[in-house]
Amino acid sequence: MNEIPGPGAIAPQFTLPDTMEETASLAEFRGKWVILYFYPKDNTSGCTAEAIDFTAMKGDFEKLGSVVLGISPDSCKSHQKFMVKYSLGIRLLSDTGSKVCGEYGVWQKKKMYGNEYMGVSRTTFLINPTGVIERVWENVKVQGHADEVLDALRALTL
Repeated sequence: MNEIPGPGAIAPQFTLPDTMEETASLAEFRGKWVILYFYPKDNTSGCTAEAIDFTAMKGDFEKLGSVVLGISPDSCKSHQKFMVKYSLGIRLLSDTGSKVCGEYGVWQKKKMYGNEYMGVSRTTFLINPTGVIERVWENVKVQGHADEVLDALRALTL
């Protein structure tokens, strides 16, 4: 398992399919700030709240020259249903093999009800226009998180 890259590290490159099964690469967002958030699963309460919060603030993020990308191990089809069900306006990427999750160090051993399993640790990266990680939020608590990321972005751009 890789460690989570910290501030100052070059963000690992990736190319993944989105909800429309079109590929998205980190490289295509060069010149923009990227809010890259990893979440465990579509249609779960925390993941839904996080996606709704980022969608609600999408315009604020765009005004600051940034794009919001969500990544989970769910399939493109799952993402499509999730987006339609909650009218999400952010781009969701499918990492079905958890390769990118592994490269970012968020594919971790977790415990629930005494059982151990591998899963995504909710983590957000703020990547600057040159591809360097500026901020990392680990073990994210959803409530207020999108506001916190927006505040951090404002502090770096205004």
